[in-house]
Amino acid sequence: MSELVDEVVVLYVDDDEDFTELTAAFLERECDRFRVETATSVAEGLNRAGDSTFDCVVSDYDMPERDGLDFLEALREDAPDLPFILFTGEGSEEVASDAISAGVTDYLQKEQGTGQYTVLANRIENAVERHRSQRALEASEQRLSLFIEQSPLGVLEYDSDFQIIGLNERGEEILGYTEEELRGHSWEVIVADDSYDNVDAVTDQLAVAEGGYHSIDENVRKDGEHIRCEWHNRVITDDDGEVVGIISLFQDVTERVRRENELERTNALLSTLIRSLPVGVLAENSDRTVLAINDRLLELFGISEPSTELIGADCRELARKTSELVVDSEGFVDRVDELIAGTESVHNESVALTNGRTLNRSYEPIELPDGTGHLWMYRDTTEQREREQQLQRQNERLSEFASVVSHDLRNPLNVAAGNVELAREAHESDQLATAARALARIDDLIDDLLTLARKGDNVGEREPVSLGTLVTDCWGTIETGDAELQTDLTATVVADRSRLQQLIENLVRNSIEHGGGGVVVTVGELPDGFYVADDGVGIAADRRDSVFQAGQTTSRTGTGFGLAIVKQVAEAHGWTVSVTESDGGGARFEITGVTFAAADR
Repeated sequence: MSELVDEVVVLYVDDDEDFTELTAAFLERECDRFRVETATSVAEGLNRAGDSTFDCVVSDYDMPERDGLDFLEALREDAPDLPFILFTGEGSEEVASDAISAGVTDYLQKEQGTGQYTVLANRIENAVERHRSQRALEASEQRLSLFIEQSPLGVLEYDSDFQIIGLNERGEEILGYTEEELRGHSWEVIVADDSYDNVDAVTDQLAVAEGGYHSIDENVRKDGEHIRCEWHNRVITDDDGEVVGIISLFQDVTERVRRENELERTNALLSTLIRSLPVGVLAENSDRTVLAINDRLLELFGISEPSTELIGADCRELARKTSELVVDSEGFVDRVDELIAGTESVHNESVALTNGRTLNRSYEPIELPDGTGHLWMYRDTTEQREREQQLQRQNERLSEFASVVSHDLRNPLNVAAGNVELAREAHESDQLATAARALARIDDLIDDLLTLARKGDNVGEREPVSLGTLVTDCWGTIETGDAELQTDLTATVVADRSRLQQLIENLVRNSIEHGGGGVVVTVGELPDGFYVADDGVGIAADRRDSVFQAGQTTSRTGTGFGLAIVKQVAEAHGWTVSVTESDGGGARFEITGVTFAAADR
């Protein structure tokens, strides 16, 4: 493959991200002058093509929403002669015919193996060379018409003393001056102070030599605005080689320079973030030498060498060295060898260290130009495991508590309640009635505590549940007294029926207990859920954040766990519960984030 004169910038577009990265890597390997940028959709490719300058575009054909020929059609609007190669797995004659008709530069079908990248690189190089030759010819022809006023570039003409003698219409638009206003002046009138030295050096070179000179300078418009302009300066000589004039083509690149500076800042930020990752990373070549390693990995394994000095090191030796910090030193090395031999992804394997800490290891095989490489990631999970173990111990204690409440406390409670009932049948006594109410309250407390302790955040099988039917059923199971229910529900929600019933019963019971006599309870629909509201006394704004805490109640008969259970059931479904004031001045509980059956939404 012949060597190109300068860098070739290629845009490769393919919706398969892994194949895109692989293709880019192989192309850059085939020719060291290739710089391949990638996009994974036609929309992204068009954006990239609009923001950057490319020598060639290579695109897949079969992509979602818009295919490769749609891409070509859109691209041709702004770049009618940019080399475009269709590199596709679709190999039908119809696709090839359509591609040729659409005006692709070349057409190549994807194949198995890496030889296809050599062919593709040759096609790219040939297309770019033809395109550059054509552009050179066009540029030569364009030089013959530099003074045409319709030029898209500003054209400034100097005499041999660097006095301005001409400015085209586009140049007037860029600089804000008319040709007459600048004629007879030097370049100093349009150059900012910070660019004086640079422009002075260019003019010195132009005065003594033939050829062209390129620069980007800070210029000043007539209105005082500072802009950045890209200049292409060309010396005009007579037959004796004497300088008779200088032509300068220029364009306003202020926005382009701004974007380039912003990109540099973004790249610097990304580089800093990667270096600061809390995850240890090691990438190794197919021959098991270090390609990349970050400081976090060295820190996790207590390695003192700088990461830069380990590039190219033997990973086998590095594994043996790091194994000294692992509890199962021999098993650590064997497992690394096993994973590499198997070349299958593994995630979150536990590695215990001798210092008491625990790491999670993940492994990914990676395709490199010279074979299969290996990517290792290590994350310190010591604190996470300790929290999980602590939570498990708490859950075990909670389960033991629920068992004690369910059996050892419920049995004597039933005995006491039974004996009070017998005593009330034999004797009229206000004290016995009070005792019976207290025992009933204890029974309610036990039910609520067992609900909180045993069911927790778990929900059973979710199914479509008619909200209106369920609310009516709940109303029938609660002592409602002279309370009134208003509802016109038609929605069907997807939920655990028994736990949803628990939530609605507790909200309705809360309205009846706290709303006062004759309270009206309204259950209605929301765009993403439902609400339960009443016209009772409501909940003060400064108490609304605490009403869902266990034990919070203002009722003598309430347990204080009802709303805590409501929150528990809602969160177990992935819903959100909140409280506000109803239209009638009472409380309004809103359940949002609910999934409706497809027929309802």
